[in-house]
Amino acid sequence: MPELPEVEVVRRGLVDHVVGRRVTSVGVLDVRSLRRHVAGPEDFALRLTGRTVVDARRRGKYLWLPLDDGDALLAHLGMSGQMLVSEPDAPLQKHLKVTLDLEDGTQLRFVDQRIFGGLALSEDGAELPAEVAHIARDPLDPLFDPAEFASRLKRRETGVKRALLDQSLISGVGNIYADEALWRVPLHYARNTRTLRRAEVDTLLHHVTEVMAEALEQGGTSFDALYVNVNGASGYFDRSLNAYGREGEPCGRCGTAMRRSPFMNRSSYWCPRCQPRPRNGRF
Repeated sequence: MPELPEVEVVRRGLVDHVVGRRVTSVGVLDVRSLRRHVAGPEDFALRLTGRTVVDARRRGKYLWLPLDDGDALLAHLGMSGQMLVSEPDAPLQKHLKVTLDLEDGTQLRFVDQRIFGGLALSEDGAELPAEVAHIARDPLDPLFDPAEFASRLKRRETGVKRALLDQSLISGVGNIYADEALWRVPLHYARNTRTLRRAEVDTLLHHVTEVMAEALEQGGTSFDALYVNVNGASGYFDRSLNAYGREGEPCGRCGTAMRRSPFMNRSSYWCPRCQPRPRNGRF
């Protein structure tokens, strides 16, 4: 699933290629991608046609395009959603779901192979859609409060990686960047948050911010063709990964073979020497 760096790359592409353009027509090829728009595809197309996109914003992994009438086009990429800017006569992608024709002659396409993502119109949602108001700010947000994050984290009693993936506590962090940040600290993913010293929390937050900023500079992480930017290009941060996906490979710090453990229907990658499992960890 795209995490903060990948979604931010897409947002920046939308700023360059979509903001300031008026939607001249809407095509709905698969209504499943509009299931979050409860009024239905006809209402979606009618309300969006003629509107001008005035900005592109993000909260964690959610994107929204504020419109000139105060509403917003809300987009969630899910596991495989793509926002692509194309020429109208360009070949149609196999999993194309929704098209927006823009007044400059280009077309914004929503492509989604696994259909976990989707689009919807959020009424009066230009500033912050109600649908994402529960999502916490992310570490790259200028209004993110490190002290508040540290205080809330210390009040939890859970594994530190589980806390990092809690989008109501800190947004934008997913499986890949959590593993990378924990390797850099280093901390084991099951370390109980109540046992963390403030210095460890500060170091963890520093590395979470650092790894996502580095990934953003490299266009995000692409393991396959499911994540691309608005021009269809892949990111290349996967070449810089120290933990995620490196089971059996030597740790870049101590040389010990990296391990993989099941975690929340996914996997955690860690070094048994640098990140020893906590003796009393219950998570």
